[in-house]
Amino acid sequence: MAPNDSEETNGATRGTAAGRRKAARYIVPVAVAGVAAATIGLVPALASTGDPDLPEITAQQLIEKIAASDTQQLSGTVKISTDLGIPSLGGLAGSFAPGGSHGDTGGDKGDSTADPQTKMTELASGTHTLRVAADGPDRQRVSILENAAEYSLIRNGDQVWAYDSRTNQAYHATEGGNGKESGHSTRAPEGVPTTPKALAEQVLKAAGPTTSVTVDGTAQVAGRDAYKLLIKPRQSGSTIGSVTVAVDAKNGVPLKFTLLPSSGGKAVVDAGFTQVDFTKPAASSFTFTPPKGAEVTEADDAKAQQKTDGAGGLGMFPGAEGLGAGGQGSKDTKVIGEGWNAIAEIRTPGGTGLPTKSSGDVPAEAQQFLDSLGDKVSGKFGSGTVFKTRLVNALMTDDGKVYVGAVTPDALVKAADNAA
Repeated sequence: MAPNDSEETNGATRGTAAGRRKAARYIVPVAVAGVAAATIGLVPALASTGDPDLPEITAQQLIEKIAASDTQQLSGTVKISTDLGIPSLGGLAGSFAPGGSHGDTGGDKGDSTADPQTKMTELASGTHTLRVAADGPDRQRVSILENAAEYSLIRNGDQVWAYDSRTNQAYHATEGGNGKESGHSTRAPEGVPTTPKALAEQVLKAAGPTTSVTVDGTAQVAGRDAYKLLIKPRQSGSTIGSVTVAVDAKNGVPLKFTLLPSSGGKAVVDAGFTQVDFTKPAASSFTFTPPKGAEVTEADDAKAQQKTDGAGGLGMFPGAEGLGAGGQGSKDTKVIGEGWNAIAEIRTPGGTGLPTKSSGDVPAEAQQFLDSLGDKVSGKFGSGTVFKTRLVNALMTDDGKVYVGAVTPDALVKAADNAA
């Protein structure tokens, strides 16, 4: 089998973030995926011994295998568990989602429970079973299986449907032919990854000298032989301990994604196929007609744009618009540090801090949720509140700056002091 020695190369660290919306000022603790991806780099190494018995492969070759994978047709079942160390969002999802009926005093009252942005936010906590299907870039279906109910999100060409069987509510959007060019797209939100492939792609977007990567043996996932790509920080101070991606040995499709915290304990994110089939799904998988009596909400371009702007879940950060790969994309944002210890500094519009219950901006249940996460801190920068999770921590100062990253709270306070 493969030797244990390794060779390393360097890449470039990249940051990612984007977003706006007044009512989302208190979403900081749960904007996870994008920040985590922004702090990760990659270096190749040689494979190690494992079972099943597979040909030797280097980490660089395995990364290239993922990138070169042309598999566009699959169906299967995915189990995804997320444990950020925060209370389950439950009904708070509507309060935290941009445009949610509870969290935005300027939003539409009575938003549909089938609204994709609200529903997908629920994947930020707990364990969920999903049925997925794909037939090329324009036909996908994701169904979240619930107790005696099912939520489905279907894309078929320019048509996007979502349906909540529990409430018999549907959500419909049409993507115009020039949607991509105009930037006004009604496609489903992409802030919360729903498959191991989507999670792995977020990690593999960034590369740098701050990470070592090895092929840490092999495994079987959903009956498929796979290599295990092990990604670990070379820096200290990150809340991320390691990321393991199980990659299908035959077609390069990521089958399982596991993120462990540096603090130990169970995985923060564990998403993997329990069953997968790479044959063409039935065409009926991507068709949808609202059941009789269903309440249908039509999405207009402006509303859909507000809900789909953003990258990796950071579309909810005020003032973060334009913060993209490569660092400072906006005068209101910048990245401090690099690699796993990167911290995004975001200046909120108007220089305002957290809203309060007395101001009328925060629903009572949302305020209680925030109070359970936040600790008051002070320093050269003044005072503020640190929100803590097992993965991403965030400091919001009283003068309206946000410091966020997969780093310790002390690192955030130090960054704020250095910027003062």
